[in-house]
This record gives sequence, structure tokens and C-alpha cells, in this order.
Amino acid sequence: MPHQMDEQELKAQLNLIEAMIAEGRRTTEHWSWAYVLWGLAYMVAIAWTAWGSHKAIAWPVTMIAAALLTWLLASRDSEKRAETTLGRAIGAIWLAMGISMFVLFPALGFSGHIIDARVFVAAASAFLGMANAASGVLLRWRAQFASAVGWWAATVLSCLVTESQAILVFLGAILLCNIVFGIYGMTREARGRRSRGAVHA
Repeated sequence: MPHQMDEQELKAQLNLIEAMIAEGRRTTEHWSWAYVLWGLAYMVAIAWTAWGSHKAIAWPVTMIAAALLTWLLASRDSEKRAETTLGRAIGAIWLAMGISMFVLFPALGFSGHIIDARVFVAAASAFLGMANAASGVLLRWRAQFASAVGWWAATVLSCLVTESQAILVFLGAILLCNIVFGIYGMTREARGRRSRGAVHA
């Protein structure tokens, strides 16, 4: 009898873990618009740096604007979700990554130490690869881990090419690993909502 109880408890715990992972994926899918928003923000900052005036402020201004827009859209989100330990862990990873990038890159830019675009692309891609990999592993989500591999490939490639080619590598990674992944997540969320609506109907 105790052995049977242990099996039942183990099964219940495994079911709970699976439910938490599924909810974590749904939460990430719900936030997929942010991947698209930030991908577009990166592209705006790159375009401003390449063709605009006041290039030194391109990245700080664009990133602050993207952060404020993210906060505004998130605060207006009507679908409030219960916070879970897994959700807090993933949120902490992305927050720490964002703060690290926001501290490092302006400091390098204003001090004149980031002269080579390849260094910037390699570092940014490595940061983004780390955050996507950690989230992908926690959620057991191959698509997000594949996004991390794409960012890591951009890290390596940017070190092997010219500066202008490194920018093209970065743009390609943004398109595939941020915008396409974000659209994929948004599509999955819409499909999930439809299927849940059909079940409740």
C-alpha cells in the first residue's frame, strides 16, 4: 500500500511539473508580441545608427522607447495570469539580460571602447542566445532553444566576417530569432485560444 501511494504521489508531482511547463509555454506565447516589438526596435536602432544623425544616442533612445512601450502594452493587458515560480524564473532571466545589455552597451559606446561593430554584434547575440537557451531549457521548448542556437551562430559568424557583414548577420538573426519566433509564438497562442474556446463552447 505505501508503495502504491508513492507511485501516485510521484505521478501527481510529474503531472504538476508538466502542467507548470505547459503554462510557462502559454505565458511565453502570450508575450510573443514582445519578441516582434524588440526585433523591430533593434532594426530601428541599426537603421538610425547607419543613416540618421545623433548616432551616439540611437541605441539608448530606441531601447528606452521599446522598454516604455513594452511596459505600457503589458500594463494594459486584460489577460492577467497567476504568477508561478517558473514564470518568475523566466522573467528574472530576461530582466537580468536586459539590464546587463543596457548597462554594458551604452557604457562601451560613450567611452569609445566599442569601435568595432563585430564586438557589439557578438556580445548582443551571445546575451540573447543565453536568455533564449535558459528559457527554452526551462520550458522544454525546442523552438526557443533553436532560437538560442541561431543567436549563438550569429555570435560566432560576426567574429569571422567584416563589420558590414556582421551587421547583416545581426539583422538576419533578429529577423529569424526574434521576429519569426515571435510570430510563431503569436500563432500558437491564437491557435490555443481557438481550441480552448471550442472546448468551452
